[in-house]
Amino acid sequence: MPKKLRALLLLLVSCVYSFSLFAQSISIKGSVKSAASGETIPAVSVTVKGTSTGVYTSDKGEFSLTVPSLPVTLVVSSIGFETKEVTVTSASASVDVTLATASSLGQEIVVSATRVATRILESPVSIERVSATTIQNAPVASYYDVITNFKGVDVLASSLTFKTPTTRGFLGSGNVRFNQIVDGMDNQAPGLNFSVGGIIGLSELDVDNMELLPGASSALYGPGGMNGTLLINSKNPFKYQGLSFQVKQGIMHTDNRFRDLSGYTNWTLRWAQKVTDRFAFKITSEIIQAKDWVAADYRNYDKATGLPKGGDRVTDAAYNGINVYGDEIARDIRPIINNFAAIPGYAAIIATLPATMPVSRTGYTEKELIDPNTVNFKLGGSLNYKINSNTEAILSGYWGTGNTVYTGSDRYSLQDLKMGQAKFEINSKNWLVRAYTTQENSGNSYNLTATTSYFNELWKPTQVWLPEYIAAYMNGRVSGGLNDQQAHIAARAFADRNRPAAGSAQFNQQFNFIKGVPIGKPTAGAPLGGGRFLDKTDLYAAEGQYNLSDVTKGFADVLVGANYKRYVLNSQGTLFADSTGPIGINEFGAFLQIAKELFKEKVRLTVSGRYDKNQNFAGRFTPRATALIRLSPNNNLRLSYQTAYRFPSTQMQWINLFVGNDYQLIGGVPAFRSFYNLNGSPVYAIQNDVVTTNKVTVVDLKPESVTSFEAGYKGLIANKLLIDVYGYYGQYQDFLTRRLVFQTATNRKFSIPYNTENKVKSFGYGISLDYRLPANFLVGVNFASDELTDVPAGFQAGFNTPKYKTNVKVSNTGFGARKAYAFSIVYKWMSSYRFESDFINGEVPQINTLDAQVSYKLPSNKYIFKLGGSNILNQYYVQAPGNPAIGALYYVSIGYNIY
Repeated sequence: MPKKLRALLLLLVSCVYSFSLFAQSISIKGSVKSAASGETIPAVSVTVKGTSTGVYTSDKGEFSLTVPSLPVTLVVSSIGFETKEVTVTSASASVDVTLATASSLGQEIVVSATRVATRILESPVSIERVSATTIQNAPVASYYDVITNFKGVDVLASSLTFKTPTTRGFLGSGNVRFNQIVDGMDNQAPGLNFSVGGIIGLSELDVDNMELLPGASSALYGPGGMNGTLLINSKNPFKYQGLSFQVKQGIMHTDNRFRDLSGYTNWTLRWAQKVTDRFAFKITSEIIQAKDWVAADYRNYDKATGLPKGGDRVTDAAYNGINVYGDEIARDIRPIINNFAAIPGYAAIIATLPATMPVSRTGYTEKELIDPNTVNFKLGGSLNYKINSNTEAILSGYWGTGNTVYTGSDRYSLQDLKMGQAKFEINSKNWLVRAYTTQENSGNSYNLTATTSYFNELWKPTQVWLPEYIAAYMNGRVSGGLNDQQAHIAARAFADRNRPAAGSAQFNQQFNFIKGVPIGKPTAGAPLGGGRFLDKTDLYAAEGQYNLSDVTKGFADVLVGANYKRYVLNSQGTLFADSTGPIGINEFGAFLQIAKELFKEKVRLTVSGRYDKNQNFAGRFTPRATALIRLSPNNNLRLSYQTAYRFPSTQMQWINLFVGNDYQLIGGVPAFRSFYNLNGSPVYAIQNDVVTTNKVTVVDLKPESVTSFEAGYKGLIANKLLIDVYGYYGQYQDFLTRRLVFQTATNRKFSIPYNTENKVKSFGYGISLDYRLPANFLVGVNFASDELTDVPAGFQAGFNTPKYKTNVKVSNTGFGARKAYAFSIVYKWMSSYRFESDFINGEVPQINTLDAQVSYKLPSNKYIFKLGGSNILNQYYVQAPGNPAIGALYYVSIGYNIY
């Protein structure tokens, strides 16, 4: 080819290429405003109709995108506003769009119900959704409390920052029957075995939405989702941009009843930036500081019944206060007193004494032992890269640390707890893959009972304290002319002379020493060990999902997925039986879901099944079938059959802990039967703190399971009234619980896990009504009931749920000039209920609370001021015996660029 011709062709190609680049770089710029207030609207979706090209408006409500040619039609949409289409014929003028407000009742999109996007009105199972706007308007100190406003939800507060939710029963601190998933990651602390909720994870300003699935949900989310799954999703930095902060200051303990008046601080910061059309990042942080609520239940605890009983430290020498520690073990002094019978004058007194005379050491209250300063610091962030218009890669991480209190078989001070999660994920239109890890460090956490008991031994061993007590008691009875009660009081005062006062230099030095000594690790000065547990357990996980619907179009929508988890238990022998090295536990699972429209799309049938295997237990298959029946537009009936189960937790499998109540808490894997010779050397059941003649055969554990049937209706009437009603019936099998046994050969007590043989049934119902009035007013009420039946006599199921509960809400999202004012008022009531746990049993009185908040937006739409409070009438309530009394928390806040 001649040189000139080649040059000419090269020039032509260059021109064509240049023109193509020019054609692809037509830039459209504009803004989006609210028609009602005239304010700009951030995070609005602006897409080119018929394509996947699109952007979100910035924090200033502005957008910019490139198109290959004009004219184009832009689709502008956002929840709470009517979708609008705008045709653009020229790039020279700014495209300014105004959106009219629209009712959002029932229009939210949810993912968790079927793992694919579905309008909430067409969810085939019960589901609740919390948006960022809902969080902004809710009268709560923490976003985690918003779910308490939904029907059928119970939340147990072990402390200010440690809260555990559940649905349809079985409320407990650290609920192992309820999954919590944050940005696709299991939120459980892998060693402690329960989700730590708001302690790590998302800060309030970074929460995009929360989706709550009540009841059985294992078929899609794996083991653990027996009583619900909560998914919390963060804000994407491509959509939510700019600098945001919120400063919330409050006051607590306003009546000085349990603590002196003190402050509450919650500061949150988020910065997100779209650097290019392909790359964006975010950084988030939050700090909470306050003086925690106090567990101050000083009723006498009866170990024989597990219930409170009469008496106090003055009237009962064996007093065991519920929130008093170090007084748990009582010793009978009567056999020793019999040795005094030969002393002149003693025999006559001894003859009048009761047959048994238990005496306990003097304890300390929780208020005296635990640092009241609750601190929680969270840090997070992500790097987001768009590989193409349909595929995004995300590298993210969350880390948290702080102090809190948890109720398990005892009260635990989680001090300097640290936990982090890191994730790499690639998600596309039809598929996703992710891998993540959870790293746990218990810091300086300790068991209150063990620590205080060993502190008493450090100060004065019982073999010294008890003889002093007995001698003083007998001297008071014989020489002092004291009656029995007076003699006990005098004896305790003598044996406790020079006892370190809580908060004194001597107390602090000795108590801090004991709580720093690991459990089961004797050392100089602490021959029995201390109260600290060392837990650095990790979790490694990977999962993938593929939507085959494009391939199976015309037949059905098909979704498949699989996951793998590996737990690495590492407590150095203080919590698990891992003194010789870390213990690994592997799990894997896979699921298949098929959905098909029938009868001209009047019915949508979805069938799914999941198989999971834990290396220590047989595999489990969990099926689910749902049907959505479209009665009319926006009116749907739902029917579902669901199953769920849970493998015994890592603690149920491998725990090996002396809990300070004179028994050993052990796991249920076969290794324990061999190590403690539980079958070779017989063990006998303990009932009401008495060893019986009933021999116990220790057998292999099985997963616990539930089968649930549900029917429900959700409908939107006249675009104003949203109705949601459901009823369910469930049957539980192979309950995982614990029982005390006694081994005669070793004279030791063990708490062993086992499955019950009886099936128990649960049933309940709920209804919610939300009515949108003119001028942005909304009135809502919900009611729910849950019951458990066929519970065998003497069996402790731990249902722990009020039979009836209701919430009433009145709110307005914008009124007055510029719609700048908003308010929300929520009243909650629940009936009394019985609470059962390894810690303490008892009745919980009915609870009434009133929460309220009012807010005001400045004209710039950048700043928002709030004044509010939870339990504003300051009616203290306790959600479980031995847990803290929760009073009022009042707050004011200023937020910038919150949306």
